[in-house]
Amino acid sequence: MTLSGPGEGRNFHMTRRIQTLPYYRDSADLFERIRHEPWPIFLDSGRPMVAQGRFDILTSSPFMTLVTQGGETEIDGSGGHRVSTADPLELLREALASTATEPPLDIPFTGGAIGYFSYDLARRWERMPAKNPKDDEPAEMAIGLYDWALVVDHEEQVSWLVCEGRDAQTAERWEFLLNLMAHPVSGDGAQCQVTRPIEADISRNHYGEQFGAIQRYIRDGDCYQVNFAQRFQGVLEGDPWLAYRRLRLSNPAPFSAFFDGPSVSVLSSSPERFLHLREGHVQTRPIKGTTKRSQDPETDRRLREALRSSDKDLAENLMIVDLLRNDLGRVCRPGTVRVPQLFDIESFAQVHHMVSTVEGDLAADRDALDLLRACFPGGSITGAPKLRAMEIIEELEDCRRGIYCGSIGYIGFDGAMDTNIAIRTITVRDGNLAFWTGGGIVADSEEAAEYQETLDKASAIFEAFLVQGMKDAGPGGE
Repeated sequence: MTLSGPGEGRNFHMTRRIQTLPYYRDSADLFERIRHEPWPIFLDSGRPMVAQGRFDILTSSPFMTLVTQGGETEIDGSGGHRVSTADPLELLREALASTATEPPLDIPFTGGAIGYFSYDLARRWERMPAKNPKDDEPAEMAIGLYDWALVVDHEEQVSWLVCEGRDAQTAERWEFLLNLMAHPVSGDGAQCQVTRPIEADISRNHYGEQFGAIQRYIRDGDCYQVNFAQRFQGVLEGDPWLAYRRLRLSNPAPFSAFFDGPSVSVLSSSPERFLHLREGHVQTRPIKGTTKRSQDPETDRRLREALRSSDKDLAENLMIVDLLRNDLGRVCRPGTVRVPQLFDIESFAQVHHMVSTVEGDLAADRDALDLLRACFPGGSITGAPKLRAMEIIEELEDCRRGIYCGSIGYIGFDGAMDTNIAIRTITVRDGNLAFWTGGGIVADSEEAAEYQETLDKASAIFEAFLVQGMKDAGPGGE
């Protein structure tokens, strides 16, 4: 049975509904029930594979969509179709605006906006050069307004079917949804595979040349840190959802997501929280500092401790913490921005990361979209100072980043928000697969180590697609 599509059944309002459902350990099997509905999205905590995650959120069939591309936003909903050149975040604020509801205890999301904000969306409010062509990049923003969701709490081992009552179709299909989400399925056995080898867009030598250019900018005082990335491409045959199911096993991460949006599938296994907002409290958890893991426990412990004591990584992390303190300071109450955790080490399937936590209390006259604008894109994937680092990224990278280093997540009707940094993130368009990996370059970075870090970060993706890791990833083995 097909659920309602965007724009149907808006002339209706009912109160919020929350129905407890049986707990199911693997939410991927629940997502199978809505995989082929319009705009399905799975915000995946990585549980039970990783300890850091807690909630999964699954939904589909938004009653309104906003898609921004090339200076215009297409809006589809009960009022029909319209196109606007207004600020995309203001259009989203308008779409979310209505009688605000208090967040229910322990349930992070009962309805609202879910989707992605691409890295290049920042061009709408920051002055950035436009050296790289747009090519065939996905939309700069793709957001659906969802009236219902299944929320799975892996800590309390309970699930809820929730809705906000913004769409008549929810009431009409409530019993159907209850039955649908109470009976997970394990998939139909379909396959997917990479049919063209995954290769980097730039050669090993070219990476070294761009590294040298960044070092010159640092010596000349233009910047302190630049996050430089390289893109990998291949061809995928089959359903991208099946590829995501592989990815979440090879690289489980607490801020993962699968989204089948307009003309693109997004597969993210991100370990990094960008912005979390609930009842006025803001948290961001930047990652800066990475080392590979080892299957040998003693070697793995030494690698972890080496990262913990690395002067370079400590300095790199501190630069981004200071940048984010400044970003939060633009929208938080004076004196509330603080750093409760500095230089923690968190371990994932393929790498160890250095993670810090920055918090603040949002000013009374600010909301989630003000917070997003003030901090976007995240400092951990740009550099410092942010705008100058972004200018250098535009100059030295050979293509636009698109969704990579943007953000995926939700903004609820209650004003709450949780978003990731879209790293370890794959896009699939018409069978063409692409992903990026990068790292922060500072004055004492070593070229070979920085290049190897990009391959270490890519290793989980190579493993998910059953591709042997590359010693020299550039075209022609250079």
